[in-house]
Amino acid sequence: MARAKEFDPDAALLSALELFWRCGYEATSVADLVEHLGIGRASLYATFGGKRDLYLKALDRYQRDRLAPLLRGLSLPGPALPAVRALVRRYADESVADDLRLRGCLVTNTAAELAPHDPAAARSVEQDWDRVETVLHTALARAQAQHELPADRDPLALARTLLVLLQGLRVVGKASTDPARVQDATEQVLRLLD
Repeated sequence: MARAKEFDPDAALLSALELFWRCGYEATSVADLVEHLGIGRASLYATFGGKRDLYLKALDRYQRDRLAPLLRGLSLPGPALPAVRALVRRYADESVADDLRLRGCLVTNTAAELAPHDPAAARSVEQDWDRVETVLHTALARAQAQHELPADRDPLALARTLLVLLQGLRVVGKASTDPARVQDATEQVLRLLD
């Protein structure tokens, strides 16, 4: 008869997500995970399949839990452009906030640390960026149809510009102690929507 798990796998996944987000993939050892999660090495492997598999599951959870609520406002009925602006400003604010700044964005961190040499991580990052781009593109196209955005603007190109800005905000916010860099860049890019 199989033994029942003596820990909550979901709580362990959230705890691993926090550790990976704070320390990164390479700097987090299996021993760190075992200690931080409070589970045995065998339980970690049996439940999650190892460090890389656990990281990818944590990244998926991060994308689901953090991205969906951020993007939800872009799909609500009514004016679309204020929601786009609010999303960009929220990214900027979070990128310089003391409690989030040093962690950055787990997707952005993954893009820099793992995507160049890990196809599964690269695929996950691309899928995330595709979702953000699609939601932004849809919102900007709606804004254009509602005459909030000038007709001569390309909603897809703007969505891609905003995606690159959002990712760049996380990198610069994480590395810079000057919040004006993030705030000035944000306001300059938002002028493209005028």
